[in-house]
Amino acid sequence: MLIGGEWVAASTGETLVTSDPGTGRVLADVPLGSAEDVDRAVREARQAFATWRRTAPLERAAILWRIADLLEKHADELALLETLDTGKPLSHSRGYDLTSAINEFRYMSGLAARVNGQLSPLSTMPGGVFHSYTRLEPLGVIGAIVPWNFPLANAAWKIAPALACGNTVVVKPSEETPLTTLRAAELMLEAGLPAGAVSVVTGDGSTGRALVRHPDVNKITFTGSTSTGQEIARVAAENMTRVSLELGGKSPNVIFADADIEAAILGAVAGGFWDSGEVCSAGSRLYVERPVLDRVLEGLRKTTEAMPIGHGLEPDTAIGPLISARHLGRVAGYVDEGRAEGIEVAFGGETLEREGHFYRPTALLGATPESKVLNEEIFGPVLTVVPFDDTAEVIAAANASTYGLAAGVWTSDIAKAHHFTENVEAGVVWVNTYGVVDPALPWGGLKKSGWGRENGEQALHEFTEAKAVCMQVGSL
Repeated sequence: MLIGGEWVAASTGETLVTSDPGTGRVLADVPLGSAEDVDRAVREARQAFATWRRTAPLERAAILWRIADLLEKHADELALLETLDTGKPLSHSRGYDLTSAINEFRYMSGLAARVNGQLSPLSTMPGGVFHSYTRLEPLGVIGAIVPWNFPLANAAWKIAPALACGNTVVVKPSEETPLTTLRAAELMLEAGLPAGAVSVVTGDGSTGRALVRHPDVNKITFTGSTSTGQEIARVAAENMTRVSLELGGKSPNVIFADADIEAAILGAVAGGFWDSGEVCSAGSRLYVERPVLDRVLEGLRKTTEAMPIGHGLEPDTAIGPLISARHLGRVAGYVDEGRAEGIEVAFGGETLEREGHFYRPTALLGATPESKVLNEEIFGPVLTVVPFDDTAEVIAAANASTYGLAAGVWTSDIAKAHHFTENVEAGVVWVNTYGVVDPALPWGGLKKSGWGRENGEQALHEFTEAKAVCMQVGSL
């Protein structure tokens, strides 16, 4: 792992294994970082912060741009690593994950010189002449904990804005998928990033806890499950460490009868089954206006049956494996529990008898508002399809969730689209599309989907502190 610009083993000498989900075979052993390793990384980051925060913004911008160039230069290598580690199709790794990481560094490069406060004239005008303004200052050392489903893209979403604002970063990638983060960090050094500005400490949950508990970490930024995010918030409160949390989702995707139904079917497939449904914003609750329910279900079935399932390196693969045997069992368990409850499996609902961790795209019909499959995040290729009869009904159903990350709506009625977007409880809403993500658009959710925003100019405020300055410059 990379600490202070040096490649080191864990202080204990312990390692953990990362495997190929498409075969179950071991890819590599990586260090199992300890609290001692985390402490060293934080100390190196603190030392690097003293100079990085004072590096000219345009110089920081130039380094971020060079990082993007190197990621692009090595995109094929990184995409291969990403596919081997996560199982996702190589076309997804290259087309989304690498593109997202490259674009994030370039976009944040452009914002590095725009980390600005503002003039704030006093509202009460006390006797005298005053100059008052705010400064946006970097927080310090950022602890970034990255999930296994989009390891490189999510690392970039955290590292790039933090560096642009003048912070330094200690990254803890998922134990399931550490490889691209390690390689990307090597490229960051090659781009001229100072030693210690980004360190990568590999490990398991105990490594992450050590990072969250460290008293010299100024902020934790985390993407992952809601339960882990809640635990991070509790632990971070001990040191009053700032946190931003991008957590789970159970996003509604709504198809009205007046929509372009063929486009909506493709959007529902993408929203529910892309990357095997291992996506926090997956449109896993599919609400379909009753007159087009049968047509949509048949379209979903035909489309998914035509999508090749296989190893991510097989050239035609559209749906890859789930991340692990354990996770496969979890996804299958939800479907089996739904069956036992009397919910109809419209299609799918079975594992594949082959090497690796594969589950067929599945649609469930007949869930009640109390059903676990409708309320809990399955994080697999499972859509729960629910018919509805009017707009008020479907908005109420869409909002009847503890989550609020994303939502989609398909309609040709622009007034209906506006009404839905204004009333649905979600941080991101897509209209007549699903899953479009861009570094210029803020990303984050409501309710148990988290706190704070990534991407866009809003991200600058997640990694800076506002300081108010009031200066008397004369008297009246």
